[in-house]
Amino acid sequence: MEELISYLLQFGHFNQKQIDLVKAKAEERFLPQGEYFSEAGKIAKHIAFVQEGVLMICYYNNKGEEIVHHFVDENHFVVDLESFNHKISSMIYIRAVTDCKLVSFTFESFKELSGIIMDWDKIINKITIKTLLDKVNVEQPKLHTDAKTRYLDFLKNFPNLANRIPLVHIASYLGITASSLSRIRKNIR
Repeated sequence: MEELISYLLQFGHFNQKQIDLVKAKAEERFLPQGEYFSEAGKIAKHIAFVQEGVLMICYYNNKGEEIVHHFVDENHFVVDLESFNHKISSMIYIRAVTDCKLVSFTFESFKELSGIIMDWDKIINKITIKTLLDKVNVEQPKLHTDAKTRYLDFLKNFPNLANRIPLVHIASYLGITASSLSRIRKNIR
């Protein structure tokens, strides 16, 4: 729980009562590897802060193949924001790639914090903007590079993920086959 508070304090100030309120509204939760945090076709009812572990945001193409959109690791929030905020069916899956320890909020408890803590929405907005900008900065260069460069960029941008995520998921994220990724890895050693 302290990791969440430290993270939030990077974006704004809370007094002790507000910190206690955030802790009271949060629930520590364990999500085993392979389990879904959120599923397509359902409304996202929780937002969580990742204390430990890695989750992936993915969807299935028309051939039924799992396509990894991105990964979420420690010290980041995970949610299908559109589904969560607007109470609409999700278009994506969020699944644990590793065992995960999360600090989770229900929609109701998150909104309650918004109504009680004056700067809550401002702080959450800053976090959302930072997250989106970080994602754009990682995704943008990926669009115009070859597979080897995408993999090297992945290693540079996510050095602590490469040994924690199965190669098949990394390959999907990079938009290549697992066998192509194996060849690339073999050639750069």
